[in-house]
Amino acid sequence: MSLVDSPHTGTLPKLLARNARQWSSDPAMREKTRGIWQTWSWADYHTQVRDFALGLASLGFKRGEKLTVVGDNRPQLYFAQLAAAALGGFSVPVYQDSIATEIVYVLNHAEVSIVVAEDQEQVDKILSLRDQLPSLRWIVYDDPRGMQSYADHALIRSFVDVVAAGRTYGNDNPGYFDTELARGAPDDVAMIAYTSGTTGSPKGVMLTHRNMITISEGFVTMEGIRRGDNWLSYLPMAWVGDTTFTVGVGLVAGITANCPESPETVQRDLRELGPSGLVAPPRIWENMLTSIQVKTADATPLKRWVFAHFRRIAEQVELARSEGRAVPLGQRMWYALGEFLVYGPVRDQLGLRRARSCYTGGAPLGADNFRFFRSFGINLKQVYGATEASALIACQLNDEADPNSVGRTLPGVAVRVDDRGEVMVSGPNIFKGYFKQDEVTRETITADGWLKTGDAGFVDPRGHLVIIDRAKDVGKLADGTPFAPQFVENKLKFSPFIREAVSFGDGKPFVAAMVAIDLNTVGNWAERNNLAYTSFMDLSRKPEVATLIGEEIVKCNVTLPAAGQVRRFLLLNKELDADDAEMTRTRKVRRRFVAEKYASVIEAFYSGKNEVEVTMEITFEDGRKSTLTSTIALHETAPGAVQRAA
Repeated sequence: MSLVDSPHTGTLPKLLARNARQWSSDPAMREKTRGIWQTWSWADYHTQVRDFALGLASLGFKRGEKLTVVGDNRPQLYFAQLAAAALGGFSVPVYQDSIATEIVYVLNHAEVSIVVAEDQEQVDKILSLRDQLPSLRWIVYDDPRGMQSYADHALIRSFVDVVAAGRTYGNDNPGYFDTELARGAPDDVAMIAYTSGTTGSPKGVMLTHRNMITISEGFVTMEGIRRGDNWLSYLPMAWVGDTTFTVGVGLVAGITANCPESPETVQRDLRELGPSGLVAPPRIWENMLTSIQVKTADATPLKRWVFAHFRRIAEQVELARSEGRAVPLGQRMWYALGEFLVYGPVRDQLGLRRARSCYTGGAPLGADNFRFFRSFGINLKQVYGATEASALIACQLNDEADPNSVGRTLPGVAVRVDDRGEVMVSGPNIFKGYFKQDEVTRETITADGWLKTGDAGFVDPRGHLVIIDRAKDVGKLADGTPFAPQFVENKLKFSPFIREAVSFGDGKPFVAAMVAIDLNTVGNWAERNNLAYTSFMDLSRKPEVATLIGEEIVKCNVTLPAAGQVRRFLLLNKELDADDAEMTRTRKVRRRFVAEKYASVIEAFYSGKNEVEVTMEITFEDGRKSTLTSTIALHETAPGAVQRAA
């Protein structure tokens, strides 16, 4: 029996209607407001979607039109997405921190007619661009704070007013919503998810209801997701994974989606909620580990010794388990004591005390980081996907978690590797095509329906998919040694003092890296060592900080093959930023752009220079630009470190 009444003939709004019938009073969504969790049942959820959809109809929204949501995770924004889909429209979410040029590009390319914004900040951002958005007819806001002066604006409506208008429209047009809902078909486009664009302008990925439902059903089946499970909905709504997990998996399995009060309260709300599962990109897991390391460094000598001792025990036990060896009785007893003294309290502090499974995806998580969380009793597993595959392709099983693979493909999904080593995928989760870009679609999907992922990898003897790196990024050093930059960078980022790293080496005699320090942890270290500083730039230029990072790189080098160790490095005087096009909104390095922007740095690494002048363009949220020119020192790793390493 399928988890969905008609999984391949239904739509997401039809699933919502089913849930409202079958589980009407069960909690479907919560939002924390002013410290109190507000709850919507499945019946409430459906009513809000129906009334808002009718309100959209009263504003002239028709089948095939597009609606954008912009803001933090809010129930009303999810209601708006499903309302648009119920009328046969598409949702086009954009990142809440997008700069002006990015918003203009997406809204114009998608021909968006209605924007649903979270609050005044987002409304003002859209209003400032109004003259550049010819298709835009309406702006709807959710949070009324600060919006009183906009009451007479011809373009603006409140979410509450649109819902009220929808009730009136429904009374005047009985049966309209049900008729439009029934017209929906599985191969209708549900959303256009714009890719993060690591190599150029974002592309609009058209995902259908069939795509979203089938992959969600496969994940629910594979992972044993249960009705009533609690999940935290905090990742950007413009990331397709949020739609898959919050909307797709939520509707298929009947889980409760919980929206935190704000991005700043996520960790506190996570601890209070204690969710059944958590999906987080590597940066979140790295931040969690960093917070643990900082607290440990600030603890008393006795507490530091206790933590270090039980961490070693945990690592030994996890290694034995991963290799299928029996854990000696003595270690089991120590681990049981560690569960009481260390592991349990750490999980509780992270808000993962009730989590049956946790997931990392979107980019590789370093093996050391991965093993740390698993050794502390967190069932962390890697998932692999792509926007064009509805966010999910493969996932690790509970007893097969391995930092070197991404697990097995989900039910209905097939993988093959072509003769160039590129991973290709087929299945009902593969997208319909790129919006307005048929030629690019044909370049991405083969004639027989296989998606080219752009990732280099292979399937190991166990049937696990192994991802090496982006295919275009894998290269060789001058001596022929294979070089995968992400592998080196993940090793570097295990250090709590390194927030981001970009490594170079393809065709070069050795590996070099640009490093962005972690301001919080390095700043904490500076305070403990009485090192005064005024800013990120000032701190990154301190010789003491260069020595600190050099020592961290030496530790990293010990874990790398001799030829692939980092020989030279530079400390950036600013963080890598999506606003400056150095990273995507999902925190992936745009390598081609970075290599061009920092070409003088790369040249200096390999010409023996001790310093380099760098001119950087900085982009502000409103689109204004400024330039920063400075001279930055280049550093060697500790003499002899490379020779000592294995």
